[in-house]
Amino acid sequence: MNGVRRVYVEKKPEFAVQAKELNQEIKSYLGIRTVKNVRVLNRYDVENLSDETFERACNGIFAEPPVDILYLEEFPAAEGSSVFSVEYLPGQFDQRADSAVQCVQFIKEDEQPVIKTATTYVIEGEITAEELAAIKDHCINPVDSRETGMEKPETLVTVYDEPADVKIFDGFKDMPEEELKELYSSLGLAMTFKDFQHIQRYFKSEEDRDPSMTEIRVLDTYWSDHCRHTTFSTELTDVTFGEGDYKTPIEDTYRRYLADHSEIFKGREDKFVCLMDLALMAMRKLKKEGKLEDQEESEEINACSIVVPVEVDGVEEEWLVNFKNETHNHPTEIEPFGGAATCLGGAIRDPLSGRTYVYQAMRVTGAADPTVSVKETLKGKLPQKKLVRGAAHGYSSYGNQIGLATGMVKEIYHPDYVAKRMEIGAVMGAAPRRAVIRETSDPGDIIILLGGRTGRDGCGGATGSSKVHTEESIETCGAEVQKGNAPTERKIQRMFRREEVSKLIKKCNDFGAGGVSVAIGELAAGLKVDLDKVPKKYAGLDGTEIAISESQERMAVVVDPKDVAEFLGYAKEENLEAVEVAVVTEEPRLVLNWRGKDIVNISRAFLDTNGAHQETKVEVEIPNRENCPLVKSEIADVKAKWLETLSNLNVCSQKGLVEMFDGSIGAGSVFMPHGGKYQQTETQSMVAKLPVLTGKCDTVTMMSFGFDPYLSSWSPYHGAVYAVTESIAKIVANGGDFSKIRFTFQEYFRRMTEDPKRWSQPFAALLGAYDAQLGFGLPSIGGKDSMSGTFQDIDVPPTLVSFAVDVAKEKDIITPELKKAGNKLVWLRIEKNDYDLPVYASVMDQYAKFRADIQAGNIVSAYALDRHGVIPAVSKMAFGNGFGVKIEHNMDARELFAPAFGDIVAEVPAECVEKLAITYTVIGEVLAEPKFTYADTEISLKEAVETWKAPLEKVFATVSDENSDEPVESKLYDTKDIHICTHKIAQPTVFIPVFPGTNCEYDSARAFERAGAKANVKVFRNMNAEDIRDSVAEFEKAIAQAQIIMFPGGFSAGDEPDGSAKFFATAFQNAKLKEAVQKLLNERDGLVLGICNGFQTLVKLGLVPHGDIVGQTPDSPTLTYNTIGRHISKMVYTKVVTNKSPWLAQAQLGGVYVNPASHGEGRFVASKEWLDKLFANGQVATQYCDLDGNVSMNEEWNVNGSYMAIEGITSPDGRVLGKMAHSERRADAVAMNIYGEQDLRIFESGVAYFK
Repeated sequence: MNGVRRVYVEKKPEFAVQAKELNQEIKSYLGIRTVKNVRVLNRYDVENLSDETFERACNGIFAEPPVDILYLEEFPAAEGSSVFSVEYLPGQFDQRADSAVQCVQFIKEDEQPVIKTATTYVIEGEITAEELAAIKDHCINPVDSRETGMEKPETLVTVYDEPADVKIFDGFKDMPEEELKELYSSLGLAMTFKDFQHIQRYFKSEEDRDPSMTEIRVLDTYWSDHCRHTTFSTELTDVTFGEGDYKTPIEDTYRRYLADHSEIFKGREDKFVCLMDLALMAMRKLKKEGKLEDQEESEEINACSIVVPVEVDGVEEEWLVNFKNETHNHPTEIEPFGGAATCLGGAIRDPLSGRTYVYQAMRVTGAADPTVSVKETLKGKLPQKKLVRGAAHGYSSYGNQIGLATGMVKEIYHPDYVAKRMEIGAVMGAAPRRAVIRETSDPGDIIILLGGRTGRDGCGGATGSSKVHTEESIETCGAEVQKGNAPTERKIQRMFRREEVSKLIKKCNDFGAGGVSVAIGELAAGLKVDLDKVPKKYAGLDGTEIAISESQERMAVVVDPKDVAEFLGYAKEENLEAVEVAVVTEEPRLVLNWRGKDIVNISRAFLDTNGAHQETKVEVEIPNRENCPLVKSEIADVKAKWLETLSNLNVCSQKGLVEMFDGSIGAGSVFMPHGGKYQQTETQSMVAKLPVLTGKCDTVTMMSFGFDPYLSSWSPYHGAVYAVTESIAKIVANGGDFSKIRFTFQEYFRRMTEDPKRWSQPFAALLGAYDAQLGFGLPSIGGKDSMSGTFQDIDVPPTLVSFAVDVAKEKDIITPELKKAGNKLVWLRIEKNDYDLPVYASVMDQYAKFRADIQAGNIVSAYALDRHGVIPAVSKMAFGNGFGVKIEHNMDARELFAPAFGDIVAEVPAECVEKLAITYTVIGEVLAEPKFTYADTEISLKEAVETWKAPLEKVFATVSDENSDEPVESKLYDTKDIHICTHKIAQPTVFIPVFPGTNCEYDSARAFERAGAKANVKVFRNMNAEDIRDSVAEFEKAIAQAQIIMFPGGFSAGDEPDGSAKFFATAFQNAKLKEAVQKLLNERDGLVLGICNGFQTLVKLGLVPHGDIVGQTPDSPTLTYNTIGRHISKMVYTKVVTNKSPWLAQAQLGGVYVNPASHGEGRFVASKEWLDKLFANGQVATQYCDLDGNVSMNEEWNVNGSYMAIEGITSPDGRVLGKMAHSERRADAVAMNIYGEQDLRIFESGVAYFK
């Protein structure tokens, strides 16, 4: 073993997408025009590795010969270049280094390498010191990274000092007030001084001792606003109403709430008026009235949970459907990537801890204008463009890796979100009810910690998001933001999805805010936790850090002592670390022991006081008519207004943002986010099939959201009423039954102070939501509040987002894109009262009739309207299939652009208009010609679409600079010489290996089982050297018993170290596995298939194009980064151009098929010699094409810029097929809003080959 060795890896110029992008950013965004060139290198420092293993790692792990240049120790740089390197702060999770270590261990399982990574930037050209500083600022976020020197360290092994004992605050219990205040100020706590005095009284009177530092920190975490909703639980002692035009309805709602409060809590003196009570009262009231029969009752509160009867293979069974919304506003504001990634991670963990499988996500965010110049950035803030892109990258990276379909993505723009960004993740989860056990924790029960290890990341996250933020505080709170590790959370999902596992879990809590102290602390009244047993990422953590670290991807599970061994066995099978860390005790106290001493020992009763009782007064500010946005305005020029509306940031296309998120994984997405032939009609709800593992089921879930920041800023009351109404209207417009809807709300407001007027916004908003819930008779059964939306003197707009959830059948659903020329467009307008509020009874009557009209076939598409009115809605409906629209000339132009919350526009076949049950106005018709007309105004569809696409193109690009319309040759290879199988078998077995980061194994196994094969899915375990050896032996045996190997898609540990599928490729170059694969191909006539990450595996192994495991050389064909430089998820059209492969036996030669693509590195590149050879030999299987089968370099169709638009290739005899698009992601009613044949029948062909 040698000392530290250094490796630099750089993409060859033609593949250096990241460097090109940074070069452009520096010129256009930072305005530094003298930069000539930018280079980006990944730096690996490596220690404890033998020469031989290091040599192999350089050729395939650190670098890929076809696309990378590798430099040992140092690299050449042009004279006068500015060079700097950036590394993560100590304690931050570095996915690249972590994956590199795991990958290297596949080569030689008993080596224990230490690897650290950094990114090195080379800026060529003449720049000033200030300009270099600006570039560094752009590349380094001080919250998680820092500049590091260029000199190589002597060793990478960190020697951690033994942490000191936990400090005891001597004299605390008897400290005079002034001294106590001084101590309070020095600790930087989130709690109030009143809480601090409350603690002093407890330790003096009940414990008669002084507290430890850990006890103070644990209480600060336990009672933080984040964990205990302190703002929402503050008693509102006196509520007064100001004057204004809308005083009556607001005051009436308050009186109704007070009456309901008295009725529900008759004789309960302890129940006071507070925001939390107002948020929950409608649910309590409707429950009392018997309108909440489907809610699951349990003392575990992991997520909103309803019980739904479903049919699986014709047999009725009960399922739990869970939904949950989560915000990560503060963390995302300071560290966009990590903050947004863990927003989704946290949202997933709630239903997951409730043992349901999370299968769909929605992302709703709020930002200020990201198109403005970097110079407009407030001091102490990140530029909006950097924020919105970093956050989108973080959230999508996590979701794409864990394998969660994101069904809807919407960013809302309002200038006041410059105070603090809004980052919401909402998720759907489900499981058969029989699999979920809800029991109490009994004394003697064992608590197991499962999943990730504990580090310093996320120390103080709960309290951090609850503190006041200023410019200075932002620099010190880096450790508060956690780094997500999606592959680990994926393993927990796999494990909990197994019914034999979930039936052992009595109770479970995720490690969200507050770490061990809260996650384990909430599972039972009495607990003894051994902090020394908690697995740590590195040494040197003290007891307090272990107690409150919020490191991600950890679960605390309560198990009966008799089931512990079985549970730990399952964890090992799923390649997860699991440790017994605590035991449930008789006495109701929370005891944390570290190094043999109790560092926390507090009574449960004191913990549950949630701190000192807080009180405040509220003065409700009443809105006036004069600045009401719910009005019609004069329209001078209809064409100008039409185009201006389409280019409004809240109306325009967000396709470049949406396509970063995998919308198709799980093969259950009923809608793709954009539909129609041209994928340009934006959907308004996300709809997904229930994630049933085996069997047929036609139940779908729907989720939508409603919210408008401009309406809410004028009147938080109206804003909330219409948020609820709009969320219902969107479900109704897609065919849902409004009477079954359940809500969950997201509240996000400015920070509250002593000023009674500051409490007006959340109070008025919750009153509005209360009115709407009772008006519609539909309850909100959950929610999340975030009450820290203030930066200096700027406040976020008052935000109450309503998420509506419904359950339906596949046949109920309609899609929003226009269907046929000649159909009529009608407008359903909801009735409003004198205060501009919905008349609920009338609205419900119309929504019920609307559903009846859909069921009767009278309505074929529909769109719910918002603040921007009819025009953008009909335009977006038309874009998807390239239709035009004629608006009736007698319509009033002012009405066409006026706010119309709750209204719906519907497309109706001409002969059905008379049959409509709804009350409607005919407003126009669908045209075959691509144009919009109204009176004497005419706008071409092309101009409208271009106007709609342009505004955010520079922020979220949809095409790269390399985009061109250059046609590509596409000849069909027709042969009779197709390989025949000599080893026939009635039911072939498919071996599907799962590595850290794999996420398509369920979809792949299902596709093969549906085609008649038997699937054998096995997890490769790599927790230690012995696991790796065992897994190799297991895989070898599985391959020997299989006829087909399928390499599924996913992200080989997040496609790190830089470049995809390295885990698979490294493991399968193991001599034993290599031989097993060669025997399957050469001696048993077997088949191999690789899709997406699996295709990348085949290419790296050499199985395509060579048909043998030969590895890669610098001139090998390969797959590299998409030209656009980001992940791309959309449906792609591909043309079958050969019939040589047994995999394509049932596809039509020259046929066009549409399948989901979802990848970051799908661009097929090869030399001219290789391309000619592949075509000549019939090895090019499929090419990207348009709807009509035309092949070109246009990125609308050739989404990743592949050479010759190649989507899939085969081995010389066609038995090994690799392709990028996910042919396995299809099922009944999946991607209903996409046009074309989705079934390529490769799985059926593969199985038939053996018969």
